[in-house]
Amino acid sequence: MSGSATSSEPQKVDPSQPGGVTVDTNPGGTALPSPVPEANAALPAHLDRLADRARGYVEAASSANTRKAYASDWKHFTAWCRRQNLTPLPPDPQVVGLYITACASGAATADRKPNSVTTIERRLSSLSWNYAQRGTPLDRKDRHVATVLAGIRNTHAAPPRQKEAVLPEDLIAMLETLDRGTLRGLRDRAMLLVGFAGGLRRSEIVGLDLGRDQTEDGRGWIEILDKGLLVILRGKTGWREVEIGRGSSDTTCPVVAIETWIKFARIAKGPLFRRVRGQGKDVGPDRLNDREVARLVKKAALAAGVRGDLSEGDRAEKFSGHSLRAGLASSAEVDERYVQKQLGHASAEMTRKYQRRRDRFRVNLTKASGL
Repeated sequence: MSGSATSSEPQKVDPSQPGGVTVDTNPGGTALPSPVPEANAALPAHLDRLADRARGYVEAASSANTRKAYASDWKHFTAWCRRQNLTPLPPDPQVVGLYITACASGAATADRKPNSVTTIERRLSSLSWNYAQRGTPLDRKDRHVATVLAGIRNTHAAPPRQKEAVLPEDLIAMLETLDRGTLRGLRDRAMLLVGFAGGLRRSEIVGLDLGRDQTEDGRGWIEILDKGLLVILRGKTGWREVEIGRGSSDTTCPVVAIETWIKFARIAKGPLFRRVRGQGKDVGPDRLNDREVARLVKKAALAAGVRGDLSEGDRAEKFSGHSLRAGLASSAEVDERYVQKQLGHASAEMTRKYQRRRDRFRVNLTKASGL
């Protein structure tokens, strides 16, 4: 195991790397590495523009939230290495094994709070990505990593804590808490209804633009048709279309809610859901952060008294942006394959994890076997 202290030198080009790839010699920094040579690398001048374009494609390979998570996890790992007088580069499976052990035992941070197995797996994936981008892959199959991780899973793995599903009756009550006479109220109604009816993730909701190719950071756009709303989304596995039909009444129709928001917010182009400013009288140009969706769901659920049998603290923990997605999966009385398509799941098993009140014993194999 290596035991030298982390270097504090700035980032530089390592001529030993193919093409002069940028190497982060300040591994505690938050800047993400790039496999593309910097402009000052040993490249012919006429390739500078191509290198700039390649760096743009590297950025586009993952979402902003993913890149932020990669940077945060790398910073967490390098800070732990610094405290232990270890170096994070080059990758040492024994060091990584000790790190995930510290995460599982609560010794990786000052608050002594153990990380969940899910968080540890995410941190390990982030380290693998960071090391790969630096041209020094981490061997996750090495016994110091693989065996330790298997032991952590066997010891600490627990069933996932699912968020509460927002059911139709809950959603209607939540909509009633929003002021239809304000821009913020109109926007929030549209977000709740589209998020529920489309089974959308919170990042997908705020990532929508009014039309195609209108912003660089958009994750999709909408098309309003006679029979409903077509949502075109860019996901991890490519593009997909989500069809949102019109509701049985204007008050619960996601299409009407979108049309009303667009009209009164006077949005002609760009991000669909934006910040309301000027004491609620003006709509700004900036796209909403996806955390606003989670805050909206929590706030509206509390105001509507959803799950009033629980304490306010427990209720706040149970609702998030995913509650809308789980609500559609749990309440749509249609063939499961249609729900799977709407949610964009690759398997029916994943869709079933979102169904909070499905009939689990509809198929009784005990009786079917003759018992």
